[in-house]
Amino acid sequence: MPISAILFGGRRRTTVPLVTQAFDWEHGVFLGSIMASETTAAQQGAVGNLRFDPMAMLPFCGYNMADYFAHWLAIGKNSDAVHLPKIFFVNWFRRDEDGRFLWPGFGENSRVLKWVFERVNGDVDAIDTPIGKLPTRDSLDTDGLDIDDADLDTLLSVDVDGWKAAVPQIREHFGAFGDRLPASLTVAVDTLEANLA
Repeated sequence: MPISAILFGGRRRTTVPLVTQAFDWEHGVFLGSIMASETTAAQQGAVGNLRFDPMAMLPFCGYNMADYFAHWLAIGKNSDAVHLPKIFFVNWFRRDEDGRFLWPGFGENSRVLKWVFERVNGDVDAIDTPIGKLPTRDSLDTDGLDIDDADLDTLLSVDVDGWKAAVPQIREHFGAFGDRLPASLTVAVDTLEANLA
């Protein structure tokens, strides 16, 4: 069964846009490897701390996550790029400074999935940004959607300062893997930092 798209997602109040398409397979592995969510009252520790959970596999991966990343990267190197699924990163949980959700809710997530399907088919545009490809305002179907223009702009933009602040956290996260971390992931965070400058 061919797989056309893989979606990763985290729970982030800030920084991460509504949906991001990876530039390519390797960049998608990078996005998956830095997947993080803010802790909630249901988890141990302080609420709102960033907890990395690469590809949502941390509780399930029975071996070193750096080797897991390497396996994903090997799939890309050993495959024709046209046959690889496109990788996307979603975040339904962006909020404003008062804690109000910017995206109208789960019933509208199908609009983002529609954009993903249309991207896979090459039917809609995206904008290249330092963190990946983001929807244009016109490519995301918002017909009949009650959403403020400013909220939509925030959801579809890059929080440069937020991502700059995240780079040291990503480096610390990667540092836990030591020498086993694939070198291309270090290059990816270096590239991200340079693109944000």
